[in-house]
Formats: sequence, C-alpha cells, structure tokens
Amino acid sequence: MAVASGLSAEAGLLTGIVGGLVVGLLPGSTLQVSGPTASLTVLVLEAVKTYGVATLGVIVIAAGLLQVLLGALRWGRWFRAVSVSVVEGMLAGVGLVIIAGQVYALADRTAPTSGTGKITGIPELVAGAFQSPQSLSALAIGVATIAVMVLWRKAPRALRTVPGPLVAVALATGASVVFGLNVQKVQVSGLMEAVHLVNPGDFGQLAQIGVLGSVVAIALIASAETLFSAAAVDRLDRQPRTDYDKELMAQGAGNALCGVLGALPLAAVIVRSSANVDAGARTKASRVLHGVWLLLFAALLPFVLSVIPMAALAGVLVHAGWKLLPLDRIPALWREHRSEAVVLVVTALAILLVNMFEGVLIGLALSVAKSAWEASQLRIRTWDTGTGPITVSLSGNPTFLRLPRILDTLEELPSDRPVELDLSGVRHLDHACSTALAAWTERHNRSGPEAHIVKEPVNAA
Repeated sequence: MAVASGLSAEAGLLTGIVGGLVVGLLPGSTLQVSGPTASLTVLVLEAVKTYGVATLGVIVIAAGLLQVLLGALRWGRWFRAVSVSVVEGMLAGVGLVIIAGQVYALADRTAPTSGTGKITGIPELVAGAFQSPQSLSALAIGVATIAVMVLWRKAPRALRTVPGPLVAVALATGASVVFGLNVQKVQVSGLMEAVHLVNPGDFGQLAQIGVLGSVVAIALIASAETLFSAAAVDRLDRQPRTDYDKELMAQGAGNALCGVLGALPLAAVIVRSSANVDAGARTKASRVLHGVWLLLFAALLPFVLSVIPMAALAGVLVHAGWKLLPLDRIPALWREHRSEAVVLVVTALAILLVNMFEGVLIGLALSVAKSAWEASQLRIRTWDTGTGPITVSLSGNPTFLRLPRILDTLEELPSDRPVELDLSGVRHLDHACSTALAAWTERHNRSGPEAHIVKEPVNAA
C-alpha cells in the first residue's frame, strides 16, 4: 500500500506501528487493528504527486485533528445505524477483493489495479502461471500454505494453541529455503530512514483549497472505513462493543502522529481485525502487540522478514478472504428476506468492482431505498353500493412513492358520483399525498357531486 501510494514500504510499517502502539492503547474498540488501508491509496498518491511528501504530512495531521473533533462532537455514533445486510455485504466485498487481488500474488504476478481487471485477468493468470517455473513454485507455496491452515483446524487441541497462519508461513518459509525456490520474498530496509518529520513552515500549505479538500476526504474516508469495520467486528465477536466516538478520536490521534512522522494515514481495517478475532483475541493487548511485533521485526530483525515468500502471505490472505464470504447465509437469507439478500450481494459486488468506500455508499443507498419502499406500504379499497357515495379507504403509510397508484384509483372513479375518502386507517400521510388529495378533491367538487374526507388520519405531515 505504501509503494502504491508513492512512498517507501517502510512508511506503511510506521503506520502499522503507530496503529498498534498508539491507537491500540487508546479507548474505543477492543479488537480492531489499525494500519494502512487500500481505500486511501489513490488519495495519498494524488496528494504526493500534487503537493509532495512534506505536504502529505501536514494533510494527514490535519485529517487526524478533524477526526478528533468529529469524535468529540459525537458524530461516531451515527455509524451504528448501518444495516446488517450492508455490514455483511461489506465483509463479503472485502473478502472478494482480497481473493481477487491475492490470487495474483500466489503466482508471483502483479494484480491489475481495477476490480474488473482483476476478474477478467484470471484466465491469463492461470495460463501464464503454468508457463513459468517461478510462478509454479510460488503457486505451490501459496496453495500449500492454504492447505496447512485448513488442516490445522483438525490438529490436536494442544497444537492449535499456535495460530495456523503462523505455522503455515513458517513451513512455507522453511520449504523455500531448503529447496532453494526462486520466489519473491518480503523486502524491508531501514525503518528510521522512512521517518520524515514535518517542518512547521509546511503548515502554510493548508491555505490551498486543494489541500483542504484532501484533508476532508482522507478524514471522512478513514473515519467511515474505521466505523464500518467496527460495526462488522462487533458482529463477529461478543466482546464489549465499540465506543464509536472514542474510537474515532483514537484514530484521529494516530493519524496526527502518522502525519508528524511522514507515514501513511491509518484506519481500522476489517481484514486485520477479523484475523485478530479469528485468532481468539480477547483484550486490547492484541491490538498493541500488532504494533510491537511490527516494530521488533522491522527495526531489529528485518533479515527474518526477508526470507518469507510473498506467496505464503498471499495464501494467508486468500484464506482470510474466503472466510469473510457468507456462503452459508445467503441461501437462507434469500428464502426469508429476499430484499436483504439483494442488498448484501449488491454491496459486495460494488466493493469488488468499484472500491470499499463507494461500494458501502451504494449499499447504504440501496438499503435506505428498500426501507423507504417497505415503509410506504399502502392498501386501497373501494366500496360502491350503486346508490350512495363511493367510499375509498386508504390504510397504511401513503407517501409520495405510492402517489401514482392513489391518483390512478381516484381518477378512475365516475365524475358524477359523490366520493368519501376514508383515511382512518392511515398511520402517516406525507405532505405530497396530503396536497395531492386536497387538489383531487377540489377538482372533483367542480364537476358537481361532492368529494370529502370523512375521517382524519392518525398523523398528517
């Protein structure tokens, strides 16, 4: 992510260290893990290209302070209103993104940048992998890593105290060294060289409209991903629920420090967080140790990282992505709540084909539209005895979404007969419907026979 953002790889490690040692210690969430996020990669790259690395630090500091302000104003709590289907769709979408991207790393290949490109490029990936000895070796390591993690769940309970991914990566690393396999390895150099402290004079760049726009965009996207992730983690585990406002302030403090150090902006990411939950984490210590281990290996033991095959790490991620797919939930959800299943699937596909932030927004918009449609359920009944007035009864929630149906019914009535509109069964009548009914009544009365409302609704607005 750091390299894709125009910075050194070590800048991403710095962000992960801050996410563990700083954000992990602050109140908010128990199990969320913070660090670099792919959703900010494009924004950071544009900021680096346009304003430079020095100004990026100022942007990230300001974005962090804005997050602290939003948390202090208690804006974080609004993210608790996210639909369950959107949250599950987000998890599924992240799983699909991980799988679609990491299958390329399984074969030591570079993944296309777009979601559609990753999908359409799979046939070419498969064909090319079997023509390259390096790709075949990497693929063997990656597949073996996945197999070890799957089989590790069936190992004796005493052995399973050691996390399966750790065992799988260790075995894959040992195999690559013993057999001398020519595959890509993790590359890390000096950590301190990645630190670029902000110059106080650079804060003058905040006077530019474009810089302020980047500040707001990074703050909002990082906050949204963090709190959407919190909603998902709360569903994955029964630990104390996230305090959204405090977590938002903790993320802001972490981003402010990342800006000071010249590192990437951070956010809580569902991939790392779900891996944390799956590993059996129960306390905030798991968040903090994430930063401790990064600092230890990157600063003191970089040579240990340099022997790990990239394909082994890709295998770990593919396995994690697969576990995020609710394959057993979708059939039952389709049978019981079809519209919720549609929201889940559309959200997941939108995240895969577009990006995390916009995909969730699409899911939220669809969920709101679905709720509005269901909330405007309406029943229309008509009685005509042939001699007295025609009675039209409305019950439910007449809103502007049902207005065409209401007007079609009324306009089909004979213009030479009196009409009574019975609204006693209406729970809520919005302004559009109220105005339209009044206008229709006035037009009908001009033709002679009187039309009138015989009973008022329970609530009119």
